[in-house]
Amino acid sequence: MKKENIFRKKDGSRFYLIIFVVLFIALIARIAYVGNANKPIVQDVAIKKAPIELTFSDVLRRANDIKTMDIGKDNIATGVLKDGTPYRAVITYNPELLEKISNNGAVVSINNKDSMWDNVAKWLPILVSALFLIWLLKILRGGSGGGGITRSLIGQNPTKITTGKTKTSFKDVAGIDSEKQELMEVVEFLKNKDKFKALGARVPRGILLSGEPGTGKTLLARAVAGEANVPFFATSGSDFSGIIVGLGVAKIKEIFDLAKRNAPCILFIDEIDAIGQSRSKHSLNDNDREQTLNQLLIEMDGFSNDTGIIVIAATNRPDMLDKALLRPGRFDRQIHIDLPNLEGRRDILELHAKKFKIGEKVSMMDVARGTTGFSGADLENLLNEAALHAVRVGHKVVEQSDIEEARDKILMGPKKNRKMRQQDIKLTAYHEAGHAFVGVHYRDVTDPIHKATIIPRGQALGMVQHLPIDDKVSMTLEEVRADLAVDLAGRAAEEVFFGKSKITTGAASDIEMATHLARRSITMAGLSEKIGMVAINQANTFGQRIALENASEKTAEAVDAEIRTWVDNAYKDAKNLISKNKATVEKLAKALLDKETLSGEEIREIVLGKKATVKKTSVKTTKKSNAQK
Repeated sequence: MKKENIFRKKDGSRFYLIIFVVLFIALIARIAYVGNANKPIVQDVAIKKAPIELTFSDVLRRANDIKTMDIGKDNIATGVLKDGTPYRAVITYNPELLEKISNNGAVVSINNKDSMWDNVAKWLPILVSALFLIWLLKILRGGSGGGGITRSLIGQNPTKITTGKTKTSFKDVAGIDSEKQELMEVVEFLKNKDKFKALGARVPRGILLSGEPGTGKTLLARAVAGEANVPFFATSGSDFSGIIVGLGVAKIKEIFDLAKRNAPCILFIDEIDAIGQSRSKHSLNDNDREQTLNQLLIEMDGFSNDTGIIVIAATNRPDMLDKALLRPGRFDRQIHIDLPNLEGRRDILELHAKKFKIGEKVSMMDVARGTTGFSGADLENLLNEAALHAVRVGHKVVEQSDIEEARDKILMGPKKNRKMRQQDIKLTAYHEAGHAFVGVHYRDVTDPIHKATIIPRGQALGMVQHLPIDDKVSMTLEEVRADLAVDLAGRAAEEVFFGKSKITTGAASDIEMATHLARRSITMAGLSEKIGMVAINQANTFGQRIALENASEKTAEAVDAEIRTWVDNAYKDAKNLISKNKATVEKLAKALLDKETLSGEEIREIVLGKKATVKKTSVKTTKKSNAQK
């Protein structure tokens, strides 16, 4: 693969431009010379006096005192008086005056011929103007290579594209098997075009890849080109925008011309929303961007349909794209790349693990269970952070503890060496013990606890982390109520063990999570009998908070009251559980104070009085953690 500038083409217009610049500098130098030349220097080395300035009246009055007079252009006279004093005067050309001065014995000479520099100063502007017109006409015609003045501007604003054949194949892409299957038809078309034509089938001319950042859109496009063994051209949408009107249109033409010369091929445009945003009546300031978009639409499905070019574009915001860009015949197929599920995360981890020295005891499935919501790029970064941690602590291979540390760092931030008061450490331990105990109590409906810690990370003073055993696409009412109780168990433990006056602000994030879950369950999922099965969406328009959409004031008040009831009931439930099992919760808290971190097995052993195992499945997963801030 190599990067090249397809717009750097030499033509004869540069020669004229150089000549024009040289002559222009010479003209400026001549003007400066003439300015200085107006200050004559008497070249008689014997005279060291500075010349005096005489007016025309002085010359008439002192005609008898003049010894020599040399009259040049512009009626400037210089010479010497009879007493040896040099002079300079501006006179009016008058033959009688000159005859009078000559009769008094003065030597008068007249020199009105143009010097070489005078001729240069006269003809140089004409020559410079002529060369400039020749240069301008030449680049307007496109010089020797065509393209006109726009090509010259493109040369000053080049678009760099990646060209060549790529070695990336579908084997290098993991975790998105369904998306790869969608693109196999493109590969087959590029390999065997006649098979599709025989049935009259038309392969998509354009494919739009959308999804979260880091999900592998660019990698997938390279893999298509690698599998089909065709040239791959990659550029970015921002390369087509600039301050010069018409530049984007010219660049679109140039890139598609290059692709046509190498067809069949893949043309990949990353971040296409930079030029493909929806057009509107009010976008007068974006006229150049719209013209660029129009040119792209023409190139993709204009007068020449069978070009052999397959355009693959990527964006994180497909909702911003113009409808004309998404219609059949342009971007026929839209493929949304989701974040990988459990199996996909495991495959991605195993693929990236080949670049690292991973310990034999490391379970990629366990790592995948704890990384719900991670993209492919996030997972690669996780292993890299784990390798860096392994180097810091002196491990010869990347161990499970290194990956755990890397994941906690990514999710919660690095460890903080905070100087905390002993009472704050104790309160944090009881707070996290409350979360852990209620989480174990509802173990049949909530995600299993992975670990609890009171080591500060980021803004959190401690956390209880849950590792799900399957991906939840929905939640039951029972699960919602259990999660609410787990979220509020930290604050409940503070009140039970330290009293109402000693509760802290550490439960702020827990209360926010509980309120958000209750509101969504009531206003969107219809889980409240009092409110009923109506959609009352909360909206946020232009940064201004709207209380409730599609709801009257009376309904909004009822919703707020119902949310308060749900949260209060969950808090009472957690508080009652902790009050009835104070000894067990206190045992958990003391264990946290002693070890700082407890594994899920240790927590279950303390709460249940025996070792408890968690049944693992290979279904999709989600993740949840409770953190005190």
